[in-house]
Amino acid sequence: MFDRLRDSIVRGELVPGEKVRDAELAERLGLSRTPVREALARLADIGLVEAKPGVYTRITTLNRRDVEKTLAVLRSLDQLAVETAVPVMTEQDFERMREANRDFERAVAANDTTAALAADDRFHAIPIATADNPVLSRIVEQLHPQIHRILYRKFSTLLGGRNTIEHHDQLITVCAGGDARAAAELSGQHWSELGGHINQLFDTNQFTEAAAG
Repeated sequence: MFDRLRDSIVRGELVPGEKVRDAELAERLGLSRTPVREALARLADIGLVEAKPGVYTRITTLNRRDVEKTLAVLRSLDQLAVETAVPVMTEQDFERMREANRDFERAVAANDTTAALAADDRFHAIPIATADNPVLSRIVEQLHPQIHRILYRKFSTLLGGRNTIEHHDQLITVCAGGDARAAAELSGQHWSELGGHINQLFDTNQFTEAAAG
């Protein structure tokens, strides 16, 4: 139930600002209210749902300031993961990253946003796992659904898709060269470029259009 509602929010099926009621969701999904209520509480914990007791429960709205803050945290965490992982990464890790990037490229070419996001996740998960920092992994996992809402919209427009493929290739090369600091800096540059693409989406009101549905 949690996964199903989370994915509906990420894909924009439940739009920013939309009010949700556990009874209506339970009826729509053919479930009792208890698991729906529990799922909504978990979604509130990770910032996808906001609630004012006795007044409303709604899908968290998208705003530039919150997105910028989330990106800043993820950029720092990803840089830490890459810098920590590079000294212990193996050729098998690099090949898995190459395979994930090939899958990403195929997904972009096929306009398959869901597959693109999944491949991008697999790519970045490799240095995060290799860094072997449970606290870092846990925080990234908690933040992922929030940023996935943004990335889903970005990949839906294919904005920066080609740049992302090229960045992945460059990052693999630098990581394989063993320069941990350079790899971390390159990763940070990618996140900054991503922030620029997302600002374009806000500037052109594309998130507003998504909410209007």
